Amino acid sequence: MAGDDSSESQAGQSGLVVRVPELEPVVRAWRERLDPSAVAGVPAHVTVLFPFLDETRIDSGTLAAIDGVIGCHQPFEARFEHFGRFPGTLYLAPEPDASFRRLTEAIVQRWPETPPYGGQFDDIVPHLTIAQAQDDAVLDVAEAGLHGRLPVIARVSSVDLFVHDGSQWQQRASFALR
Repeated sequence: MAGDDSSESQAGQSGLVVRVPELEPVVRAWRERLDPSAVAGVPAHVTVLFPFLDETRIDSGTLAAIDGVIGCHQPFEARFEHFGRFPGTLYLAPEPDASFRRLTEAIVQRWPETPPYGGQFDDIVPHLTIAQAQDDAVLDVAEAGLHGRLPVIARVSSVDLFVHDGSQWQQRASFALR
């Protein structure tokens, strides 16, 4: 959940993410140093939707509804090879990214009150954050350090719900793509 370190996040916030365990050994050290969300318990991931519903709104009916929406999508593969940047942020761009976009669009269609990143941005840009709130020189070093370890191909078969407990992000549920 890019842009969310433990000092910015509030207890009860939630997000839906696709874990990318194939990239964890490749990016872990960089993320632990340069992405506050990694220290707060967020694994290497592509965000499907953040912020999602407040934890107080997530009950068994909501979990079943999320499962129904996610379950309508088939597992897929994504290749992580190319870097991208937002101001102060370095990320890996999944290719193709259409399946990630469809997951986000489907969740937003079901819960229109939860636009991606609170409606801050006009376009959905699926990405796996490596570093955030860093200057360009630091981003350049991280990119150079990772370049020889790519590409990585990941199999996407689930979406996880994470909830912030006030200091850390915790996985609350996982929903299979079928």
